[in-house]
This record gives sequence, structure tokens and C-alpha cells, in this order.
Amino acid sequence: MFYEMRTYTIKVGKVPEYLKHFEEKGLPVITKYAKLVAWWYTDIGELNQVIHVWEYESMDDRAVKRRQLYQDPDWIEKFVPTAFPMLEKQESKLLYAADFSPIGGKNKS
Repeated sequence: MFYEMRTYTIKVGKVPEYLKHFEEKGLPVITKYAKLVAWWYTDIGELNQVIHVWEYESMDDRAVKRRQLYQDPDWIEKFVPTAFPMLEKQESKLLYAADFSPIGGKNKS
């Protein structure tokens, strides 16, 4: 397993609107293709950010599921046109869990 941590910087004042839109329009679609592990938003430090972590079985699994997501009409028509204009910046990191990690390590129960 590996994890993708996505950090989005949202335009000032738009975080509540982005969260609501994602919950109502984005989450139902994306969870058809990826498993949500965690979702946060910032309150201290660099502000106006949302951070979410998705679980995939492999890089190939991620590639296939991302392609499927990008072809889903609900994603393209109902989520993207409203969400993307609220974004300032996007960052994606691929993460591998250490063996002792409580999330995703070999000793995961």
C-alpha cells in the first residue's frame, strides 16, 4: 500500500465553501475510485489549506483510478467547475508507510 497526501491552498475566505462543496459533490465521486484515509484543514501555521490522504494498492492502481475519476461526468461537470477556481495551489506527495506505522505498516491490524 502507499498513500497520496494532497495539500491544496484555498483562496482566502473560501475554505468553508470549498469544504462544503467537496463534501457534497466531490467526496461521493472520488470515493468510488480511492479510499479516503484522512482529511484536515489548517487553523495554525500556513492557513487556508486542506490536506487529505488517499490509499492505493500500487502506482498502477492509482493511475487507473485517477484516469477513471477524470472521466467521470459527475467529477468533470459537478465538482471541477466550482472547486478549481477556489484553489491557489496544489501539491501531491506519494508516501510509503514505515513497517511500524499504525496506518499502513506491515503490522496494521
